[in-house]
Amino acid sequence: MPPQPLSASLSAADQASIEAALDTIREKLSFSVTLTPEERRKLAKLGDKTRAFVQKSAEFAARHPDYLPRRFDLDAMQKDIDLFMALYPIWVALHDLQELVYNTYLLAGSEAYAAAREVYNSAKATGKGEIEGSLNEMGRRFRKSRKVQPEAEDASD
Repeated sequence: MPPQPLSASLSAADQASIEAALDTIREKLSFSVTLTPEERRKLAKLGDKTRAFVQKSAEFAARHPDYLPRRFDLDAMQKDIDLFMALYPIWVALHDLQELVYNTYLLAGSEAYAAAREVYNSAKATGKGEIEGSLNEMGRRFRKSRKVQPEAEDASD
């Protein structure tokens, strides 16, 4: 079932407020890192079972520090766990928000494109002459591009 037609607007002031809020998020997450797809692929991913394993390992390490290698930094491990746990609900909320914004963006674009096609088709069917230039300009969207054939080399060379 297609979604209901979108009837909304976003004022310049609201857009500026949203962008400022995003800037604040970026500022608060200034330690965020950029990873290449290859780097991301190589990282271990933590699901529910792995999260539980990490938590239990940290609890064990805190209770039994004698079983840890000498150079093991338990504070660094706990700091990573704390950051991971703090980021998880933020990541979920941002992911959900990103999906809502993207879906709305797609729907708004689709509706705008449908309206533009309706304008074009109506103008094409009913008008010529004085609007011919405008029709040609709008019609460029629907022209098929032709590949330019390389010129045949002169056989006399």
